[in-house]
Amino acid sequence: MAIVNLKKRQIECKIVYYGPARCGKTTNLEYIHKAFKKQVRGEMVSINTDGDRTLFFDFLPLELGKLMGCDVRVQLYTVPGQVRYSSTRKLVLRGADGIIFVADSLEVRREKNMLALKDLQQNLNGYNISIFELPLVMQFNKRDLTDANIKLMPVEKMQQDLNRQLKVPALPGSALAGNGVGKTLNTCLKLVLKALQKELNLGG
Repeated sequence: MAIVNLKKRQIECKIVYYGPARCGKTTNLEYIHKAFKKQVRGEMVSINTDGDRTLFFDFLPLELGKLMGCDVRVQLYTVPGQVRYSSTRKLVLRGADGIIFVADSLEVRREKNMLALKDLQQNLNGYNISIFELPLVMQFNKRDLTDANIKLMPVEKMQQDLNRQLKVPALPGSALAGNGVGKTLNTCLKLVLKALQKELNLGG
């Protein structure tokens, strides 16, 4: 959960990019790190886990201003998508204030998307958190692929598969080209700050 440091007038929160292996989580973070240099604080740390990586870095969402007179600092994380890194995913998810679920638009990855969403739900349940209560945004990634041999799922089908019950914001994107990357992050940040404000006001 968010850490409020009134002495430093700082609020620290955590957003985790979640999704199946090779869906574009790492590419999202790499693009943000490169494209929003002014807002990035420090280096991107990469923990290699045999072909799948966990990345994280600090991010200052400047355009969102202050919350209750405090600077907002966000840590962005990715989780390794491969099935065998279940315990790592659960660990990275701990204390998350918001989640960006990156779904792969390739038709061959349909089942992997659904399994990853189920995995997310189970891991949140392990922390007694309902997937319906945490700020969550979906990104339908790889919408830019135009190769005739590649079959993409229609956005409507992905909504039906992944978002029928959740009804969270879902944005098309291309992490490689950077399309929709900033918009997805911004949408999630706004939801996180709204939830934090509600929590802090109730707490205060």
